[in-house]
Amino acid sequence: MPHATTRPALTALGAVGAVGAAAAIWGIGIERYLFTVRWHEVPVLPVGARPIRVLHLSDAHMAPWQKRKQRWIAALAELEPDLIVNTGDNLGHVEGLRGLRAALDPLRGIPGFFVHGSNDHVAPSPRNPFKYFLGPSKAHGRVSAEPLDTQALDGYLEDDLGWLDLNNRVGTVTAAGSRVDAFGVSDAHRGWDRLDALPDLVEELRGDEPPAVTLGVTHAPYRRVLDRFVDLGADVLFGGHTHGGQVRIPGSPSALVANCDIPLRQARGLSEWEHGARRAPLNVSAGLGHSIYAPVRFACRPEATLITLVPRA
Repeated sequence: MPHATTRPALTALGAVGAVGAAAAIWGIGIERYLFTVRWHEVPVLPVGARPIRVLHLSDAHMAPWQKRKQRWIAALAELEPDLIVNTGDNLGHVEGLRGLRAALDPLRGIPGFFVHGSNDHVAPSPRNPFKYFLGPSKAHGRVSAEPLDTQALDGYLEDDLGWLDLNNRVGTVTAAGSRVDAFGVSDAHRGWDRLDALPDLVEELRGDEPPAVTLGVTHAPYRRVLDRFVDLGADVLFGGHTHGGQVRIPGSPSALVANCDIPLRQARGLSEWEHGARRAPLNVSAGLGHSIYAPVRFACRPEATLITLVPRA
């Protein structure tokens, strides 16, 4: 029979175990399915312009069997966005494009922009989650073991949905009657960004007619990317990649990890990025999914964001 002095310790240990089990059940079995829409209004348009409803999607990490997520994303068409910004990591499985089509087909015909994350090129692999506390994850040779069909993905996004590829590129669309310019980079987490190529491309894009708004789009919101975007005149910045930390302390304004060098308090949601004499609103999406090898979210619901761009006061 346990000694009397050991009973409080055993009771406390049992309570901690019960809390841990409850948290695991919540994070794995419940919260990762609690999809939500975050709403923001950002005053960046010229006076007199019509508002532009921008739907920001990121990090779907789609697998073909994720029907609940596919149905929820498909229903976002009911928000009637004027523009889509997709910040990458669409695929989470070699057959993920099948599920992505079911999710995104209702958005066909709405103008949009997209960039790549690494999981638009290679399938996810098992990782030790505790290593993220030591800094951004490293690429290893094994990441190329299971390549994804990036060409088929891009063909779907460009040809079927009509979105523009911003991987180290620039583009312009008309949304809600206004010209929207954008530039972007491929996954900075893998070092695929080509920031030095952007200034000339942006200069060519501008031409004689100024846009109503200019967007900077990246998958991984590294400081070097955001700084350059601000220098190049982006009015609004979009990023993903962080998953908002994926597991957070309830009520804390900061993530525990971000897997890049962005300040942890800016790893999710709308904030402001300042560099030099300029500043711009920055939206970092916590994303719609997770790696199939880390099926959990805690105090960080999967999300899409509807940002309404409105005229400046």
